[in-house]
Amino acid sequence: MDNLTPRRIVEELDRYIIGQDKAKKAVAIALRNRWRRQRLSPDLKDEVLPKNIIMIGSTGVGKTEIARRLARLAQAPFIKVEASKFTEVGYVGRDVESIIRDLIEIALNMVKTEHLEKVQAKAEVHAEDRLLDLLLPPVRHSIDGMTEQESGNETRERFRQQLREGKLDNRYVEIEMKEKVMPFGVISNVAMEEIESNLKEMLGGLLPEKSKHKKYRVPDARAILVQQESAKLIDMEKVTREAIERTEQSGIVFIDEIDKIASRGGQGHGPDVSREGVQRDLLPIVEGSTVSTKHGPIKTEHILFIAAGAFHVAKPSDLIPELQGRFPIRVELESLGKNEFVRILTEPSNALIKQYVALLATENVTLAFGDDAIDEIALIAAQVNEKTENIGARRLHTILEKLLEEISFAAPERSGESIVIDRGVVQTTLSDIVKDEDLSRYIL
Repeated sequence: MDNLTPRRIVEELDRYIIGQDKAKKAVAIALRNRWRRQRLSPDLKDEVLPKNIIMIGSTGVGKTEIARRLARLAQAPFIKVEASKFTEVGYVGRDVESIIRDLIEIALNMVKTEHLEKVQAKAEVHAEDRLLDLLLPPVRHSIDGMTEQESGNETRERFRQQLREGKLDNRYVEIEMKEKVMPFGVISNVAMEEIESNLKEMLGGLLPEKSKHKKYRVPDARAILVQQESAKLIDMEKVTREAIERTEQSGIVFIDEIDKIASRGGQGHGPDVSREGVQRDLLPIVEGSTVSTKHGPIKTEHILFIAAGAFHVAKPSDLIPELQGRFPIRVELESLGKNEFVRILTEPSNALIKQYVALLATENVTLAFGDDAIDEIALIAAQVNEKTENIGARRLHTILEKLLEEISFAAPERSGESIVIDRGVVQTTLSDIVKDEDLSRYIL
């Protein structure tokens, strides 16, 4: 984080996202403020709250991508949720506190992965020794046991060498696997499976353990034994403490489709009652409260919330005033046109053209796009967005899939060929669809 100045953050975001400079600047400042806050005196540190952001812009302009890339830069726990999935308490739908419960699970997996990487080398050594124990019969001791022991060690080292060279990969070994047994049967409902999983964790040592012996090929057995040994080497209490701290201090929650829970025109009847209820349920979490989770209580005061919505029908002012006040920074994202589409197709590190060229290269097909072809694809995307629903850069995915459909289908039979896509190919393939508005709406 020391090197992630706001300017550097924007430069990193520029590698993946075209335009939207205002939004990039806003999130860069928000991220840097976290770093600044960590350097304040303890009494002042707790008083500095994150400045939550609300992004306003139609679909496909980069709202989610900005938030996701920001979290990846900061190595922060990140979760994206749709506001429309949640409903007021008493209605059918997810409880808003589940956002924080899901976030701590993500943080826990992040921290656990980091700790596992640190002990990986040691775990591999232990796993190799266990594997040799399974492959070799125990050494028998006789009166002159010393000689036999030495012989056993020589055999073990010879097997170790063969194991590392892969000469024993076709052998099978038997591993003991332990699992907790639920005393009251399997629950089939999807939501209930989560409850069953939670019960298993809560009851812990109270549940009886069932041992099963299963046979695995040596490479698969090695992977399982490395996992088992890694789990023994890490301190899960330390992992949990670190995950809770990271969630509270660095967590980022991206709430998409927040406009869908805005009460249009302040009406207080019909489905709008539920919409306003979701806002009121969200408020304590965004404001700062303590959420109970199976890993312990999580304080939400310093979690950064980024909300986003198209706001075609509702307006940000249709949100309840208390929630509006908790999102002091508002950024309007610009709609994307032909020029932006050309840049999206070619400039970012993960540009769509680069993706398709790399995908077909796996079939030994060399695909090349002329500048005129890219220009034509961008023009068609802009035109279709104007005529039909504006879905931003996502239109490029649809058009490229349609354009390359036949090439992708026949690629295995065209191995070794070089294919050049120019303006003529694009127009021939897509012109009929673009001219017919009904067909265009249906296909593109």
